[in-house]
Order: sequence, then C-alpha cells, then structure tokens
Amino acid sequence: MKLNRSPRVAIISFSFLLLLTLIGSQTLQADARPKHQRGRAAARGKAASKRVARSGRLSRRERRELARSGRRGGGRAHLSKRERRAEQARLAREQSAYIAKLQRRSGRKLSKRELAAEIRKFQRTHRRDLEEARRRAEAARQAAIARQRAIDEGMRNEAEANIAKDDTTGEDLEVRKAAVEALGHHAGTVVVMDPKSGRVYTVVNQDWALRRGFKPCSTIKLVTGVAGISEKVIQPVETVTVDGNYKINLTDALAHSNNQYFQRVGGEVGFDKMVTYAREMGLGEKTGINYVNEYAGRVPLYKSGYAVNHMSSHGDDFEVTAIQLATLVSAMSNGGKLVTPHVPRTVQENTNFKTELRRKINIDGQAWNRMLPGMIGAVNYGSGRKAYRPEQTVAGKTGTCIGQGSWLGLFTSYAPVVDPKLAVVVITRGTDAHNHLPAAVAGNIYRALSPRFGTQINFQVAQTDDDSTPGKDKKAAALDEEAQETKAATEAEENGDDAAAAADKTNANTADTKANATTPESKSKVKATVMPIENKSKGTTKTAPASKKPETNEPNDGRPRKIQPDQP
Repeated sequence: MKLNRSPRVAIISFSFLLLLTLIGSQTLQADARPKHQRGRAAARGKAASKRVARSGRLSRRERRELARSGRRGGGRAHLSKRERRAEQARLAREQSAYIAKLQRRSGRKLSKRELAAEIRKFQRTHRRDLEEARRRAEAARQAAIARQRAIDEGMRNEAEANIAKDDTTGEDLEVRKAAVEALGHHAGTVVVMDPKSGRVYTVVNQDWALRRGFKPCSTIKLVTGVAGISEKVIQPVETVTVDGNYKINLTDALAHSNNQYFQRVGGEVGFDKMVTYAREMGLGEKTGINYVNEYAGRVPLYKSGYAVNHMSSHGDDFEVTAIQLATLVSAMSNGGKLVTPHVPRTVQENTNFKTELRRKINIDGQAWNRMLPGMIGAVNYGSGRKAYRPEQTVAGKTGTCIGQGSWLGLFTSYAPVVDPKLAVVVITRGTDAHNHLPAAVAGNIYRALSPRFGTQINFQVAQTDDDSTPGKDKKAAALDEEAQETKAATEAEENGDDAAAAADKTNANTADTKANATTPESKSKVKATVMPIENKSKGTTKTAPASKKPETNEPNDGRPRKIQPDQP
C-alpha cells in the first residue's frame, strides 16, 4: 500500500509548492512596482532640482511634471514660452530649496520614499496657493468691473441731468431731437452747427460742451497735419515706413489714426510752432458763443524731447471744448474762416442772422485740400467708419484715449463735403467711448437729418452692426494704433489694473511696439447695403439710359475711389 500511494503524494505536494511559488512571485512584483515607480519619481525630482540649480534647464518630461500643477482652474493666464520657462524654473528652484531645507533640518539625507512624499506635498501646496491667487485676481477683476460700471452709471446720470437743464431757447428742436435720440443713454455731449454761417442748431449737454475741457486725444492730429503741411515737413508726394513693414502717406495716416506718423511730424515741426498753429486754429481761446461762462480751454506751456512727439499724436496737456472742435472743423470746411458760433434767441435774430467772422486763419488753402482725403477715408474705411452713411460723404476724425479720469471718445466732422451744411462734434465719457461710439452717434445724426440737410435721395439701407461687418485688412489693423492702445488698456482694466496707469504705460511704449494683426479678416472695406433706389414722382419723364460701364469686381457703394487712367 505505501509503495502504491507514495507517487501520488509526491505529485500533489509538488503541484501545491508550485502554486505557492507563483502566488508569492505575483505578490512580490505587485509590492515592488509602486516602490520602484516612487523611487523613479523621486530620482527625477531630485535630478530636476539639481539640474535647475546648475543650469536652469528642464527636460520635456520634467516640464510637463512642473506645468501639471498649473493646469487646474479655468482662469489660467496665457503666458509666452519664455514666461512659462521662467515660471517653471522658478518653481523648480523653490522645490529644490524646500527639499534642501528639510534635509538640513533633519540632519540626514531623505530616502527616496520620503523625498517623493515631500515633493507631492510641495506640489499640493503650490496648487492651493495658485488657485487662491487666481480666486483673489478674479475677485479683484470683478470688483474693478463693478466699480467702473458704477462710475459709468454716475456719469450717465450726470449727463442726463445736465441735458434736462439745457437752455433750448433759439435752438432748432428738430435737430436737437435727432441729437438727443442719437446720443441715447450715454454720457456725452453733442454740438451741431452750420460750418459756413456759424449758426448753432443745438448744444446737447451745454455744461460739458461749453464749460468743461477734455483731452483732444487723436483729434489733435488735425492740427499736427496742418502744421506739417504748412512747414513743408509733409511733402506732397511722400510715404513713410511705419512698423518696419508698411509705407503710408498723409491720407492713410489720417484714415487709420496712425500715431507713429504724426509723432514724427510733430517732432520735426517742434513745440513752439505746434502751439502756434493750435492757437491759430482756435484752441486755447473762447469761441465767443452767446452762452455764459464759456471755458477757454488750455494749451501746454512747455515740452521737449519725446514729449513733443507724443503730444502731437495724443494731445497731452491740451484741453478743448466741443464748441472749439466744432469751430475748428468748420474752418477746415469753409476755407479757413474761423466763425463765431451763435444761437439766434429771437425771431428777429433768426430772420436777420449775420455771420460773425473772428478771423481768417493764416494758412494756405492747399493745406485744407490735402487734409480732406484722409478725413473722408477715416469715415469710409478707417477709424471712423461707424459714421459712414451712403446718403452723403462725411469727413471726420476720431479720438480715443484716457483723460480727465475716464475714457474719452471724440469725433469731429462735417458734411456733405461738396457743400458743407452741418458740422457735428460728439464727445462721450466712460467705457461707452470704446470702439468709436461718437462716430456712430454722429452717423445717426447725419442719417436723421439727411432729408433736410443732406442729399435729397431716399436710400433704403440695410445697415449691419459694425462688429459683424467684414473687418479691416491686415495693413489697416496694423496702422490703427489708436484701436490697439484702446484694446490693451481695456484688457488691463478687466484684469483689475489701474486704467490710467495702463494707458500711460501703453502710450509710453507706442514708438517701440509692433502692431500684430493675427485675426483673419476680409479684404472688403464696404458695409453690406441694399442697392439705393431713388424715389421719383409720377410726373417725371424717362431719361435716356446711361452708357454701359465695363463690369468690374469692385463693389459700388457710392464712395469716392481712385480711378486709374487707361494705359496707352
């Protein structure tokens, strides 16, 4: 019996021993794998710390490990590659210093397990601190937005209270109604006058328009352009390279409100002559309008160096009123006659209205003619395109900056260009001034008054919002430095920074910055409109059909365009 049962016992024992061996090997491998991984992580962390302390460079794997801690939360700041590398190197140095401090405190070298645990602890602490900093930044941003909204609402309420107190005796109520409706619930002021006679049709928010001075922002470029032409700094046929890539002339610089161009011109003209031309064109003195307590404005006393250049493009230390801008642009439209604005208070004054000429500006008439294409281009395709209306050609100039403690938006203009009948100036304050709101207000005024003062044609226009129309081309986006500065300062405001400090920093670096146009934009500069249709009376006779024009791919919207002569 024993001899027969011994082989079976041996087989069972061997099988049981083999099973125990397999189970034991799997258990040992399972226990060894986490230790090995933790050891490798600790070794990587220690090697990264040493490498950063030695040369400041990290491998791709180490950069991913260090950047992983900053991927939590939706408000991660967008950093450049250089900034990310600097941040990761700083974090690695802090981690290395933290580990070294622990080792000095314990008096011994940490084991791999202890090193890995301390690294995880350091990273958790860093993530918590980062998330807390983001929460504080978001809270500060929301507080800044709420604070700015409260300031804007206060300015709107002040403007509405001033409008309610306006003295409307002698004003044209139709024009006033159009101006008030166009301004809407915005903090601003509007002046509408006849550029030839000086008759003032309406002054909306008379306190701001007559008794308060504002920084002229980019509207000072009208003075800089006239001074440059008169002093032969701007030649009849001349292009200037800006941003290292684009060549522009006076027309493009006015249309796109390019700062570098006018800073160069103002620097060559000089401070004394710039102030002389500004005074000659009516700045720094009262207009003589028949309202009480008119403010004379202000011109700077002295500047030198780059301050002269910056003053020539931004209007630093100038203060102008809306009525002064109205008389200035009126002089540009009527051949240099600086008229005295006047509101006829009585029926007799209205019937026997006489133009009062303050003086004839001592500037060659060719200067006004050379400024005109750029002012038309500003409305047709440039910074003031929100004022564009197909009913009539408008010439104007925009301005946007920070002054008097808040955002300022300005637009000074006249129309129609061929026979000027209206000069419209709009100044707004607050964040409403962004994106050239004054130009849109002026455009609505021209639209409303077109049947009376403009072209006597009833255009049926399908006007879309300016933000949804095809954008500027790459060159236009690069040249419009006014819009770039506004965008940069707005982003700084939303991040909770001080608006004025952000604007000053942006303006100081204008000459050194390069314009980046990264958004793909259409080449078309024309807004979508329905074909204009002229209303004809029943008694009109049919005229002979006009000669057929050759078909072209260019859109026909009634805007003046350059026509190339036929080549022989």
